[in-house]
Amino acid sequence: MKNFILILILLITSKIFAQQFNNSTIDTVKNKKMLIGYCTREAFQDTAFKDWFDEQYNSYQPDYETIDQLEGKLDDVTITIVMGTWCSDSREQIPAFYKILDELNYPSDKVTLICVDRKKKGLSNEADGLNIELVPTIIFYRNGEEIGRIIETPQESLEKDLLGIIN
Repeated sequence: MKNFILILILLITSKIFAQQFNNSTIDTVKNKKMLIGYCTREAFQDTAFKDWFDEQYNSYQPDYETIDQLEGKLDDVTITIVMGTWCSDSREQIPAFYKILDELNYPSDKVTLICVDRKKKGLSNEADGLNIELVPTIIFYRNGEEIGRIIETPQESLEKDLLGIIN
C-alpha cells in the first residue's frame, strides 16, 4: 500500500510539473491556439505552430561570416526570449534566431522561452518586471546582468545585432 501511495504521489507531482511548460490557450482575436507562459522549443512541434516555425527555420539563411565571429563568445551568456505565437514578427524572427543558436551549438538549457498574450502577459507573472512593450524581445544576460536586447526586429540582422550586444 505504501508503494502505491508513493507512486500515486510521484505521478501527481510529475503531472503538475509537466503542466508548467508549453501551456496553450485560445487567442480570442483570431480564435486560434497560442502558447502561454514558460515554454520549451518542443512546443513549436505542435500542429498549431509547426508549419510556420519549420518554414521560417528552414528558409532562413544565416550570415555565416558573422556566426564565425560569434563562435565561443556566448559561453557566459544566457538568453530570455519573450514572444507571442500570434505575432507575425515573433513567427518570423524566433525560428531564425533558433537556427542561429543551433549553428553556434548554443545549449538549450541556457534559453528561457516565455510566450505571452496580446497584453504581453504570460500564464502568471513570467514576463512581469521584464519591461516588455513589443514582441519578440530577446534579452541577453551576462552574470545575471542584462547586456542588451533585440526588440521586435533586428536593427541590422539577428547575427550582427547579437554580435554588437556581445562585444
